[in-house]
Amino acid sequence: SLLDFVSDAPDITKLYNQTLETFRADKNAKACVRLELKLAKVLFERKEFAKLEKTLNQLRQQCQLEDGSDDPSKGSQLMEIYAQEILMYTAMDDTSRLKALYNRALTIKAAIPAPRITGIIHECGGKMWMREKRWEKAHVDFFEAFKNYDEAGSPRRIACLKYLVLAAMLMGSDIDPFEETRAKSYKSNPEIASMIALVDAYTRSDIHAFEKLLKENKKAIMDDDFVRGYVEDLLANIRTQVLIKVLAPYTRIGLAFIAQELNIPQGDVETLLVSLILDSKIRGRIDQIGQLLILEGAQQVDAAKYR
Repeated sequence: SLLDFVSDAPDITKLYNQTLETFRADKNAKACVRLELKLAKVLFERKEFAKLEKTLNQLRQQCQLEDGSDDPSKGSQLMEIYAQEILMYTAMDDTSRLKALYNRALTIKAAIPAPRITGIIHECGGKMWMREKRWEKAHVDFFEAFKNYDEAGSPRRIACLKYLVLAAMLMGSDIDPFEETRAKSYKSNPEIASMIALVDAYTRSDIHAFEKLLKENKKAIMDDDFVRGYVEDLLANIRTQVLIKVLAPYTRIGLAFIAQELNIPQGDVETLLVSLILDSKIRGRIDQIGQLLILEGAQQVDAAKYR
């Protein structure tokens, strides 16, 4: 408790190591493990990843058999170590080692980890899948993270519910995440209410309302670094939805008119159109002199595919 109180002290690592030496001299193995886990959390908060990795390696060695495999009798302790290591690799953006450890953690059957630990593993797993744009897998992991954080009473449940809604939008799901009883009870939370309003504008392809909500709910949406990182993906999707609807009755259309409909600069319109033409999502060409999009035949594109 005293070490928790002075965790912001510059020489906190030295204090932890001195205390560890005392516990080791007394052969108090359990106290050593608890203290090293606390030290790992402090090092993570300070982003001292080199020291953290060394500490976690030492902890893992204490949970291994002579052949180097994990000791099944120490499953709960291993899960806590894995959770801290997964957090570290997520912060370091080391997807390769994160995925390997994530898969390994999910195979441990000899332990019933605390819900908070399971929540950490699934939240980081969801973020990992989001980086790979595997929205459906992210959606599953964020839902598991939310349920476990909710059971643990952790405030991270609100963040993971936001991420669940984000993944649902990106995967184009029509499933309402708030049909689940526990999720439904948070619909009135200000941060969640902002995300629900965003989903409504997104599904209606109302780009003006969508952008207005982003500006008006800066704290709930844009101040979250993780959510902010995917706003451009959402904007690209909703602009594509609107664009497909705008193009439907035309064989040629001015770029300035499209820019007005999408509420973006004309230069961004050209970039978007080039991307869609190259991806064969629309058939046509850009007349640079006349600043027109010339469409080839009927555009048989379903805007719902880009939600």
